[in-house]
Amino acid sequence: MRSEAPGTGISSSPVTNIDPQGFWLLVDDTEYFVPFSDYPVFASATLDQIFEVEMPAPGQFHWPSLDADIEIGALESPELFPLKWND
Repeated sequence: MRSEAPGTGISSSPVTNIDPQGFWLLVDDTEYFVPFSDYPVFASATLDQIFEVEMPAPGQFHWPSLDADIEIGALESPELFPLKWND
């Protein structure tokens, strides 16, 4: 008996933990901390909104309901990506 072609893979969210200061993203075998103080859009987000992350390309993360994006480079070397908050 031959199996059908594989369908869409099921993968869990790369968010591994959330605490009052921020949350962790698991990328390959490395966890990166995303502090709410540096990314205030997540501070008032619901748990569902934080866990609802898409990866449109390797190393890029997008939260559609929050209209927020983070690239892995900003988490690996935050000093190279100064954050600017615009009202």
